[in-house]
Amino acid sequence: MSLSDPLGDMLTRIRNAQRSRQTSCVSPASKLRANVLDVLKREGFIRSFSAEELRPGVAQLRIELKYNDGEPVIKEITRVSKPGRRVYSKIRELPRVYAGLGISILSTPRGVMSDAEARAANVGGEVLCRVF
Repeated sequence: MSLSDPLGDMLTRIRNAQRSRQTSCVSPASKLRANVLDVLKREGFIRSFSAEELRPGVAQLRIELKYNDGEPVIKEITRVSKPGRRVYSKIRELPRVYAGLGISILSTPRGVMSDAEARAANVGGEVLCRVF
């Protein structure tokens, strides 16, 4: 089965798993998904993630979700740039998410990074998603 928006699918799986108070969820593996999960882990929105090989050539990512006093750490996770409408931003035009409490995840020429890391590196790119 092919998906038109694999990253959007992963974000929806995370959103649904946190709403049902699950401790973890799984998603098909890809480099982009792993890079986005790496940013979420560095910023403290998920506990961890690991790649599991189901059979040769087919892998999945197991995502350990994070809760604080029984409430999900991720309050909102939304896809910004979609397959039908790509959203690019210069670093000076990138808005802050909830006055800096949330993050935007960007795909830049230097790799996938959060908006704070992109501002420090002074690079813009495609805005993949917003997390609060």
